[in-house]
Amino acid sequence: MVYLKTKREIDLIRESCRLVAEVLKLVGAQIKPGVTTMSLDKLAEDYIRSFDGLPAFKGYGSQKDNLFPATLCTSIDAEVVHGIPGKRVLKEGEIVSIDVGVKKDGYFGDGAWTFPVGDVTKEKQRLLDVTRESLCKGIEKAIAGNRVHDISFAVQSHVEANGFSVVRELVGHGVGKELHEPPNVPNFGKAGTGPELKNGMTLAIEPMVNSGGYQVTMEPDGWTVKTQDGLPSAHFEHTIAIVNGKPEILTQ
Repeated sequence: MVYLKTKREIDLIRESCRLVAEVLKLVGAQIKPGVTTMSLDKLAEDYIRSFDGLPAFKGYGSQKDNLFPATLCTSIDAEVVHGIPGKRVLKEGEIVSIDVGVKKDGYFGDGAWTFPVGDVTKEKQRLLDVTRESLCKGIEKAIAGNRVHDISFAVQSHVEANGFSVVRELVGHGVGKELHEPPNVPNFGKAGTGPELKNGMTLAIEPMVNSGGYQVTMEPDGWTVKTQDGLPSAHFEHTIAIVNGKPEILTQ
């Protein structure tokens, strides 16, 4: 069941999303060759906790013996999502997706951005540009009276017109009192189908775009998702609220 939020609830989600946006800006400014993903994770966690927020991903999961151990998901090159921060050092020419969730005052915010590490190839830069553009095109369709798959179709159309592919096994989602709520927001689908979009919906829209095929595999750590063909992937995400019939980006 899709839960419609009140103005007060959207304001609380907005505050969590503000911290998400600030973390992405803070961490993004530190991304350069020679930096470890673990150092970025510590920076993010310290910042979130300094504002009485909680890292939403830390301790998340359904398998009690393998809960997510970090504040950020740091996914490099062929890693699509859910990469675990560690001693790995960022290298010139890589791209790294930073995904972060914050819980504050009982409500969640969620966002992601993919950053170049130093100078990257033209093709990697094009992947970043197209993925970011597809997010914007999806958000434009998040209008009351439209359907969820209008968002999906807008993302898929832009991605595939540029020769890339959207991941099928992972989707966007509602967000609010829980990190993941109904409805699912796929990055592919038929326009005019899916649940109706209504005022008060809060959605995490998050294109995950591969430069090769859409197929993905799970790494042995039980978290890191990689492209099956080993080609790079990019991930951009905003949490939005539908207010007065239109989308408002809360993680801006």
